[in-house]
Amino acid sequence: MDQTRSDSTSFHAKLVRDQFDNLEKHTQWGIEFVERYNKFVKDRTDIETSYAKQLRNLSKKYQPKRNSKEEEDQRYTSCQAFVTVLNEMNDYAGQHEVIAENMSGLIYAELSRYIQELKQERKLHFQEGRRAQQHIESCWKQLEASKRRFERDCKEAERAQFHFEKMDNDINVTKADVEKARQQAQTRHQMASDSKGEYSSALQNFNKEQHEHYYTNIPNIFRKIQDLDERRIVKIGESVKTFSEVDRQVIPIIGKCLDGITKAAESIDEKHDTQLVVEAFKSGFEQPGDVDFEDFSLPMKRTVSESSLSNSRSDGKQESKSGKSKGKLWPFIKKNKGSGPEDFSHLPPEQRRKKLQQKIDEITKEIQKESDQRDGLTKMKDVYIKNPQMGRPESVDPRLAEIEQTIEKLRQESQKFEAWLAEVEGRLPVKTDPPRRPSEMPELPSTAVNNCAQDRESPDGSYTEEQNQDPQSKVAAQSEFDDEFDDEEILAAIGTCKAMYAFEGQNEGTIAMAEGETLRVIEEDKGDGWTRVRRSEDEEGYVPTSYVEVYLDRNTKGIICTCL
Repeated sequence: MDQTRSDSTSFHAKLVRDQFDNLEKHTQWGIEFVERYNKFVKDRTDIETSYAKQLRNLSKKYQPKRNSKEEEDQRYTSCQAFVTVLNEMNDYAGQHEVIAENMSGLIYAELSRYIQELKQERKLHFQEGRRAQQHIESCWKQLEASKRRFERDCKEAERAQFHFEKMDNDINVTKADVEKARQQAQTRHQMASDSKGEYSSALQNFNKEQHEHYYTNIPNIFRKIQDLDERRIVKIGESVKTFSEVDRQVIPIIGKCLDGITKAAESIDEKHDTQLVVEAFKSGFEQPGDVDFEDFSLPMKRTVSESSLSNSRSDGKQESKSGKSKGKLWPFIKKNKGSGPEDFSHLPPEQRRKKLQQKIDEITKEIQKESDQRDGLTKMKDVYIKNPQMGRPESVDPRLAEIEQTIEKLRQESQKFEAWLAEVEGRLPVKTDPPRRPSEMPELPSTAVNNCAQDRESPDGSYTEEQNQDPQSKVAAQSEFDDEFDDEEILAAIGTCKAMYAFEGQNEGTIAMAEGETLRVIEEDKGDGWTRVRRSEDEEGYVPTSYVEVYLDRNTKGIICTCL
C-alpha cells in the first residue's frame, strides 16, 4: 500500500512537471507570436513611411518650377487641375505619414513594451511554479527519510528485543549482561517510537503540503499563466482593431483629397483654355475678305487701283530718286537680329501689345524691388542716426544714391514702353465687323490717297504724317529715310509668288499688287503673316501671305510650298 502511494505521488509529481513544460512551451510560442505580429506592424509602418516619402517626392518633382514656362502655363485650367492633383497627393502622403506615426506609437511601441512585461510576468509565474515543485519534492524527501529512519529503528528495536530475550533465557549469561541487553532493547524501542512520531508528523505535513500544492498552489499558478495567455490574446485582438482604426481615421481626409482631385477635374474648362491660346497668339490683323467673282465673258482690265498708295509713292520716288536703286520701308526692311527691336515692332500688333505690357510689368516689379531696398536702407540709416554706436549713417548714402539712379532709369524705361504701348493700343482695330478684301474698299479721292489720311509709323515708331503734309516734303522725308538703309545688302530672290487677290498696300512698308500679278519673293513669312516681295530693283515691300501663292526655288528650300 505504501509503495502504491509512493508510485502515485511520483506519477503526479511527474505529471505536474510535464504540464509545466507544456505550458512553458505554449507561453513561449505566444510571446513569439506577439513579437512576429509586432514585426509585421513595424514593416507596415516602414512601408507607409516610404510610400509617403515617395509620394511627396513625386509631387515635388512635377511641381511647376518658379520663373519658368511651366509656371506661365498655370493660366490653363488643365494645368491648374494638375497642380491641384499634386497638392492633394502631397496631403495624401501626409495621411500615410499619420498612419505610420499612429501604428508606430499606438501599436508597435505599445506591443514592444507589453512583450517585455509579458516575458517578465511569465518568468515570475514559472519561477513560482518551480519553487512550489521543489518544495513539494523537498517535503516528499523528508517524508521518505523519516519513513526509512522509522523502518530502520523498528528493525533495530526488534533485533535488540530478540537479543534481550535470548540473553534472558540463557543461564550462562550473567545478570549484568542480561540487564544491559534489556536496557539496549528499551533504548531501541524508544528510538523506534520517536521515529514513528517523526514519521507520522512528516506524513501529516506532507499530506497537508501535497494537498495545498495540488489543490491550491499549482492551480493558482496555472490560473495566473492562463490569465497571462488570455490577456496576451486580448492584446492581440486590441492591436488588430487599432490596426484597422488607424486606417479608418484617415479615410475621411483621404476622401477629401480625392474629392479635391475630382473637383479639380471638373474645373477644367476647355473653352477657357483654348480662348487663352487665341488671346496669346492672335495677331490683331484683319482677315481677308471674300473672293470676287470674275466674269470672263466681259473684257477684263486688271490694273492696280488708282487709289493704291504704291502709285503715288512710286511717283514721288521717281521725282526724288537721285541714283538710289532701292527704297527702304520702315521696320520690314531692317533685318531683325537676335530677339528683335526694343519696341517689338517686328511683331504683329496684338503680340506687340502683349510683349510691351509684359515688359512694363517686369520693370514695375524691378522698381518695387529697388524701392523696398531703398526703404530698408532708409530705416537702417535712421537707426544709425539714433544709435551711432551701431554704424555710421553716411555709410548708407552711396548705396541709396545708386538705388535712386537705378529707380530713375527704370522709370524712364517704363515711360518709354508705356508710350509705345499707348501708340499700339491706339492703332489696334476696335470694330468687330468682318473685314473686307482690299479690292472691296471704296476708292478714295486722289488727294486723300496722296495725303494718306490714315496714320503711318516711321522707323523709330514716333512719326505720323498729317493729312495736309506737302507731297514734296513727303518725298524728301522718304529720301532721307532711304539714305539710312543704303548700306544694306540687296537680298537675292528665293522664289516667286502669284497674287490671288488685289492688295492696295496703303500702310508704310507694304507694296501694292494686282490680282494675278507675279512678283519675286526675297524673304519668307517669319510667322507674322507677311511675305517680302520685289517688283523691280527700286520697288519692294511686304504683302499678306494669305493673299499670294508662293513658289520657292528648289535650290533654295528644296521643296515647293503653297501658302494659303
